[in-house]
Amino acid sequence: MSTRPEPLKVLTVCGVGMGSSLMLRMSVEEVLKKLGVTAKVEATDVSSARGMQADVIVGQGLHTEEFEGKAPVVVGISNFMDKEGLERQLTEAFQAEGWME
Repeated sequence: MSTRPEPLKVLTVCGVGMGSSLMLRMSVEEVLKKLGVTAKVEATDVSSARGMQADVIVGQGLHTEEFEGKAPVVVGISNFMDKEGLERQLTEAFQAEGWME
């Protein structure tokens, strides 16, 4: 198991960095808290995210494809309100990275 950065630096990304990335940030914060993961979550737009460093990037699938390989964990979602699905995706990604059992 590899060591998970503490706190994780997480970016929530949408096309223009307004409403949807903020809604996603709140959902990600809630899920990470439930998982017991300490993180600093920042909402941003695609253009800004390109120049930022992160451990985890979460956003709509159409926006996250270009971030593959730029962060250890990149999660593309389709439903911003599906917290159970988000929890499942983050858990699987963290397990794959060796950050959770």
